[in-house]
Order: sequence, then structure tokens, then C-alpha cells
Amino acid sequence: MVPNFESFMLPYLLCLKDGKEHTMSELTDYCAHYFKLSREDREERTKKGNNTKLYDRTQWSGTYMRKALLVESVKRGTYKITDRGSELLSTSPSYIDKKILSQYPEFIDFSTKKKHGQLSQMPQDEQMSLEEKTPSEKMSDAYNVISETLADELLIYVKRQSPKFFEKLVIRLLVAMGYGGSFEDAANVTQYSRDEGIDGVIKEDRLGLDKIYVQAKRYDSGVVGRKEIQSFVGALSGKGATKGIFITTSSFTKDALEYLPSSNIKIVLIDGAKLANYMIDYNIGVSVKQVYEIKRIDSDFFNEE
Repeated sequence: MVPNFESFMLPYLLCLKDGKEHTMSELTDYCAHYFKLSREDREERTKKGNNTKLYDRTQWSGTYMRKALLVESVKRGTYKITDRGSELLSTSPSYIDKKILSQYPEFIDFSTKKKHGQLSQMPQDEQMSLEEKTPSEKMSDAYNVISETLADELLIYVKRQSPKFFEKLVIRLLVAMGYGGSFEDAANVTQYSRDEGIDGVIKEDRLGLDKIYVQAKRYDSGVVGRKEIQSFVGALSGKGATKGIFITTSSFTKDALEYLPSSNIKIVLIDGAKLANYMIDYNIGVSVKQVYEIKRIDSDFFNEE
């Protein structure tokens, strides 16, 4: 019998103990040997049949530990232990579960987030236990965890791409959101001379009655401050523009978010978290893995005479 996914956390981390990079295949094999799983256990599949339980639970245990910064993703499907993870193993834990992960603020933040980064309004000690929740509530919670995890993973992938790739990504996203007409039109328009703090310009509508100026910054780390926003607003003013979008893979400081340009200029700030969620909403860089259909009684059918 394949153990629950929390049981996989300790062997997952032990596999990475050597400090080397390990693939999902190596991690899965390590966990299978750790639990001495039979061939039948290794091949047992989830209810949907998309993956084996062994793979699925190995993967999810790693996801939760990455949220606690015990493990880091170095490239697609390859992981490495962090200093924090090594510190935890140095205490010789006999078990690692969500309770242990809850000692880390990053995991607490992750576990209390709702979709699109909205925090739960209910204190932890007042939240319903798993046993008290209805099946629909459990599914909703699971969906939120999956969505939040996907957004975080998506942002990691975006940050690893080249600046040129990031520019194309921004174009595709804006077109998917209804700006710029076709991708070809938008791509042509955004071949803008990168001067005075402007990375590109895109039509606000298909007819091009108005234009939106864009600045896209792919940062691996750091934040965007008020100075960068003021420079962008200054560039908009210099072009006689009234609308701008500043997109970054990073985040904005409080001063940047609170900065208000003159009344005739409107700007929208999109940070990494919003960018990832928009990409998910508009199917940019993601695809549907599986669909669950929830059905109900069709009362109209039974009212037919």
C-alpha cells in the first residue's frame, strides 16, 4: 500500500541530502525503495489514472517542501536541497509533515492563500477541520492549492527565459486579454525603439484608436521601486501618452504602489504573482491536464410529460 503524501517528505529530503541535483525519476525510485514498495504498489494509479500514486505523492511532497524553502527547483524536473533543508535533516527528524513545515513563515503564507493571492479571512484556529468540510469544500481547497502551486511554478519558468522571450510572452498575454488585435499586429507594433523608458506600444483595441505603452522587466530578484515608476510615467508624458502598463516578474515596493501620476495619465502595475495568474486565466504557457465533471439531477428531465 502506498503511504500518504506527507510520509514521502522525509525520504524525498533524504534523497537530496548529498547536495546534488536529482531528477523526479531518481526521487521516485528512492521513495519506492525507502518504503519497500512491491511492483503492484509502484504501478497503482490514481483514480483518474493519469499518474501512479507513487509519482503523484512524491511530486506533491516536493511541492509542499518547496513552499517551505527546504527544496529548490534548479531546472525542469530537477531539484536540490537548500541550506534550510539541510538544517532540518541535521536534527534527525523521524517524520516530516505539514505541522513541521508550519514552522516556516513561507509555508504558512502558502497554506493560507486563496486563489489570486487573496488571504483567508478566517483565523487558522477557527478554520474547519478536514472532517467537517463537505466534498465540495474539499475540492475547492484542493483546487486553490493546485492553482497557487501552478502560479508559483509558472513564475519560476518565466524568470528562466530570455528577455526576448519575456517580451513575446507579454505580447501574447495582452493579445489574449483583448488588446492589440492579432499577435502579428501586436508584434509589429511592439518593435518600438527602446528609448526613454519605453519597451513597447500596443493598440488598446483592434482598430488602434488608442495606444498603451508597455514596460516589461524580467527580474530574477529585487523589487521595482517608486523611482522606476516615476521614470516610466515621465516617459509616457514625454510621448504625450496617457496609458501605460508596467509588467514585472518581481514585485513593487509600497512606495511604488502608492505613487499616483498626474490625473491625465493612468498606469497599471502587474507584478509576478498577477502575471502568473493572468497567464493561467488566459491559458498562456499552460494546458489543461485533466477535467472533473460534477453532475447534478436534471429536474427538467423528470418533469417532462
